[in-house]
Amino acid sequence: MIDNNDRAIINHLQGGFPLCERPYQVVAEHLGLTETEVLQRLQNLLDKKILSRFGPMYHAEKLGGGLTLAALKVPPARFDQVMAMVNAFPEVAHNYQREHELNMWFVLATETPQRILAVIAEIEQQTGLKVYNLPKEREYFIGLKWEV
Repeated sequence: MIDNNDRAIINHLQGGFPLCERPYQVVAEHLGLTETEVLQRLQNLLDKKILSRFGPMYHAEKLGGGLTLAALKVPPARFDQVMAMVNAFPEVAHNYQREHELNMWFVLATETPQRILAVIAEIEQQTGLKVYNLPKEREYFIGLKWEV
């Protein structure tokens, strides 16, 4: 379980991360903790899978890369096998199972926009399944934050 200090760290860091020489020290001072305690608590939250990741979010397209949402229609008996094949691609992120005819959805983030189509072709070749490429038409910033 998490305690009030863990909650405070999670809630605080969702609002931004200090860009300075000692960012964890700045966070710690704001929360009344030590830098070491903040670092240990973050590692503990990751180790216990309470947090799935902690790190920056990069905008692939603004860095010259490609980004798209993709989906597959996977036979239920092959789902775990196909999931392992898809997840083996370093360009794949956020792979989720859905209750829908297209039951596997994932994000592709590539170094170049052209690489999107190449990765899709490789996934189709390896899985024998059609990948539905669903690129965004518009982007909205909603400032999502979950208080814990």
